[in-house]
Amino acid sequence: MNAFFDQVYFNNSVRSYVAVGTTILIVVLFKKYIAHYLALAIFKVLKIRWKNIDFPAFRSLAAKPLGLFIAVLITVTALDKLRLPSELEFSLYKVTFRDLLRMTGTFMIIFTFFQFVIKMIDFVMLMVQGIYMKDQAQQGTHQLIFFFKDLIKVLVALIGLLFILKYTFSYDIKGLLTGLSIVGAAVALALKESLENLIASFIIFFDRPFATGDAVKLNAVSGVVEKIGLRSTRIRSDDKSYITVPNKQMVDSVLDNQSSRVQRRAELKLEVSSSTSAGAIEKLLSGIREILGGEDILSSSAFVTGITANAILINCEYITGANARAYNIIRERNTLKILSLMEQLHIATAQSVSDIKIIRDEGEVPEPLRHDTGPR
Repeated sequence: MNAFFDQVYFNNSVRSYVAVGTTILIVVLFKKYIAHYLALAIFKVLKIRWKNIDFPAFRSLAAKPLGLFIAVLITVTALDKLRLPSELEFSLYKVTFRDLLRMTGTFMIIFTFFQFVIKMIDFVMLMVQGIYMKDQAQQGTHQLIFFFKDLIKVLVALIGLLFILKYTFSYDIKGLLTGLSIVGAAVALALKESLENLIASFIIFFDRPFATGDAVKLNAVSGVVEKIGLRSTRIRSDDKSYITVPNKQMVDSVLDNQSSRVQRRAELKLEVSSSTSAGAIEKLLSGIREILGGEDILSSSAFVTGITANAILINCEYITGANARAYNIIRERNTLKILSLMEQLHIATAQSVSDIKIIRDEGEVPEPLRHDTGPR
């Protein structure tokens, strides 16, 4: 039996052929199970750091490319143990068949490895996207996650291409990297504004000064953010027009995120007729303070701030923690209650007056007349 296995065909013994063939057969038949248990081992390591990892999703994305990489790696390693027959020692366009086999094996190993890395990136981004989608305060951020995923995958693919050029074709990539850096600098100068807006979108993504659905005010623009893009932010203005603002301006300018406001202040200024008695004013102030002492009011004040020739000035202020819609309802309700209180106390608002002089014929004394221009 040993004599049979020791027989040599094409520079290799039967024993070598059997060992290599058995190894490749085992890997092909059990590739699925090998990939499953390797993926499970990687999953347990990742589970130590991230508790919310979903194993079925991880297995569906990582198991197949991982199994392919392991199969290619073991197959190429096993075939490398065989000696090349003398019949195959020939050159093809100055490239020997031996070098061609080496290049093919190296290419397959690098290609399948980076394919596995790209699938792992898909899984990581899927997990990050799930975290952001669960958080209602961070809705709309996932559109930048898609960009990050594609950008990282392109960078990984470029690195894989450089590895293939370096280790498969023995190409000196130093000159290529130098040329790429020069081209990159030229492109960066040509696309300066676009790159500034792109970097600003990253700042918005990480710093989160606002999110989709927030009501914002920026210089002369105010409205609701509908979309945060890579170059610009789209705002639906109060006039229902669609405004596009560059991301750089959204980051560099003073922005008021009105949706993040925790308190809102309301002010009501009254001008009461100067003929109103002090007792009626005191009753009015007491009633206003009672109206502004509701449960939805955090703090309030009502004071007489001045007296003019025809009016007594009263300033009312109050702060509420309600949202924008409830704030408008509260302000309207309090204003109507104060008006109703003034009607009950028979207190009128001040009327605007002006003096009119009528010039008569010589010898007659001008008589000043008071003309009421305000509403009755």
